[in-house]
Amino acid sequence: MTLKSALLAVLFASTAAVAVAQTPLPPADPLDDRSAKRVERMEKVVRELRSIVFQGRDTGKPVVVQPAETDAQIMSLNQRLSDLEQTLTRLNGQNETANFELTKANRAAADQKARADALEQRLVALENAFNDLKTQAAAAPAAGAYPPPPAPPADPAAAFKQAKDLLLGGDYGNAEQAFSTYVTNYPDNARTPEARYWLGETLFVREAYTDAAGAYIGAIRGWPQTTWAPDATLKLARSMVALKKTADACRTLDELTKRYPKAPANVTSRAASTRTAAKCG
Repeated sequence: MTLKSALLAVLFASTAAVAVAQTPLPPADPLDDRSAKRVERMEKVVRELRSIVFQGRDTGKPVVVQPAETDAQIMSLNQRLSDLEQTLTRLNGQNETANFELTKANRAAADQKARADALEQRLVALENAFNDLKTQAAAAPAAGAYPPPPAPPADPAAAFKQAKDLLLGGDYGNAEQAFSTYVTNYPDNARTPEARYWLGETLFVREAYTDAAGAYIGAIRGWPQTTWAPDATLKLARSMVALKKTADACRTLDELTKRYPKAPANVTSRAASTRTAAKCG
């Protein structure tokens, strides 16, 4: 069958359908609204078919069938519904993320409060302990007093031994005074640098770090090659750390490594921990 014959057949069928659709119904059997709408849709389809047939016959080009207006609206509504569903899905995801972050924030806040409460309790305990120590100190005012030291001997060797015995006996106050007197009385003696070292020890053990640092500096002036010099250098660095002069502490530790490469193992191990405390590079 040729294209022309097929188009004529379609035209004939559409004309017959229009004729049937336009035939008036008997008055005795009126159509309800639903039937009338069906007839209207049929008439619309017939008109579209006739348009298609004449379009193909007149132009000889492929026929393009345009969707009915209702179908286009349905497609548009479906697209809008799909967009709304995607938006709702995205909002649900964002809501879940927000809830998760809020839960994390609440948990972190609870942890911070717990830590703050623990620190507050520790602070109260420390304050109570400090107050107890103050009360005990007030009740025994002479508990930390040292008896007056004996008069220093005239002989430098005897004076040095007397000061050293006070230190070894734990009488740091009188040992400090004895070594200080020795340094004053015998500034040029061969053992005066060592006396300065022990003077620094009496001060360091009582946390008088500024005075201790001064004594250690006097002891290691000239970097003497003695058994006590590496320890004096280390104690100088530790005094600097206590005084929050970490840069000076790091420089002193560098000099310790440079000047005393064969320092005892206990000195090198303590120097490593001091370097960590000072955060040396």
